[in-house]
Amino acid sequence: MKLYMIRHGESEGNRAGKIQGSMDFPLSELGVKQADAVAQFCKTIGADYLYSSDLTRAFDTAQAIGTELEIPVRKWEALREVDLGPLQGMTREEIAVQFPETKGKQLIASGIEGTESVEQLTARCESILHQLKQAHRENESIILVSHGGFISCLLTYLIAGDHWSSMERPFVIGNTSVTLIEWDDKANRYLLHYTNRTAHLETIAADLNARHGLL
Repeated sequence: MKLYMIRHGESEGNRAGKIQGSMDFPLSELGVKQADAVAQFCKTIGADYLYSSDLTRAFDTAQAIGTELEIPVRKWEALREVDLGPLQGMTREEIAVQFPETKGKQLIASGIEGTESVEQLTARCESILHQLKQAHRENESIILVSHGGFISCLLTYLIAGDHWSSMERPFVIGNTSVTLIEWDDKANRYLLHYTNRTAHLETIAADLNARHGLL
């Protein structure tokens, strides 16, 4: 079973430099273009199923993919971004002022009251992977449209299991980046093929550079 994990396109929250967490933001103009670009890439995958976080920025990205692949998008709340409670909707600078204990530290699994706990995140990662293995056959390809923070948590969980929160999460997960992992049923393990693939965005970058050159 192949799992293609895709982060949503740039959102208005991303553009404004806000920590979004589980707050809902639409895609920005650039995010819509990114979603269309990753949808074109997904045509080369030939995926069988498409799941998405129910937050607008992810679901609209998934809708672009589903339109190209002609498969339905299945909303799955478990794929939502990490809930950061009172930290949501602020910039990092604002958070540093109001919550000085977070300065220089990761916001996910910070232990701040009102944020999603390590135990909750661990249970979410375990549940998602268990359900996917139960629901899908070995030769199927599945696209999961989610969020940068949660994708990095899930990847770290795959490596370290229940001890994932004690590790520094080293993954860069850009907007509409693609990460491919594979469940090898015979070997009873996951294989990480690549992370943060963004080659499909090169045409957008070239277009933006061309426009800047005209000014």
